[in-house]
Amino acid sequence: MVIYGVYIVSKSGGLIFNHDHNVPKIEVEKPFNYPLTMKLAYENKKIVVSFGQKDGVNVGHVLTAVNGLPVSGRELDDGRDVLEILEKPENFPITLKFSRAKMTTNEKIFLASMFYPLFAIASQLSPEPRCSGIEILEADTFRLYCYQTLTGVKFMVIAEPSQPGMEMLTKKVYELYADYALKNPFYSLEMPIRCELFDTNLQSLLEMMEKSGISNV
Repeated sequence: MVIYGVYIVSKSGGLIFNHDHNVPKIEVEKPFNYPLTMKLAYENKKIVVSFGQKDGVNVGHVLTAVNGLPVSGRELDDGRDVLEILEKPENFPITLKFSRAKMTTNEKIFLASMFYPLFAIASQLSPEPRCSGIEILEADTFRLYCYQTLTGVKFMVIAEPSQPGMEMLTKKVYELYADYALKNPFYSLEMPIRCELFDTNLQSLLEMMEKSGISNV
């Protein structure tokens, strides 16, 4: 059983806390012939797959090495431009290493701000009055569980689809938030949570949940 991460979004839609708990590392290294069947682009100071996918290399994956040499930005350690290397047939066959991009803090903030209007839209589309909004968002590789408090703060847990008890876990995270963040005299509402006691107790809660299940928490 795997829990991937925890996010807390303020009532105004801002990301005030995030914790990457058990994000799997995905790396693919294999030889390629000319021409490449996928399109690479230089975005946000990294070379990413912008179109096409093959043998585990998907759109959004980052190019991290060429023939064993690490890629920094769009250059190798010896100063050669990676995209120029890939344009020349004489450099093939070539071994490329790709990995899934690690989300930056800015990207997490952007995604949290996108979830806020989706939550509101779901509440308005419901045929039943007083709909609570999105509680579970299911994909083929994960589920997102969301618990909104009466004050509008949203607690989200991302886990593998077969992980049970996540609805209860979101409420347990809320209890930790109330005990260690809200009772902290130095914490201001709507501001990022920077509390060591909250961090350590959340880590212990997630580890205990994965090992023994929600019934023993």
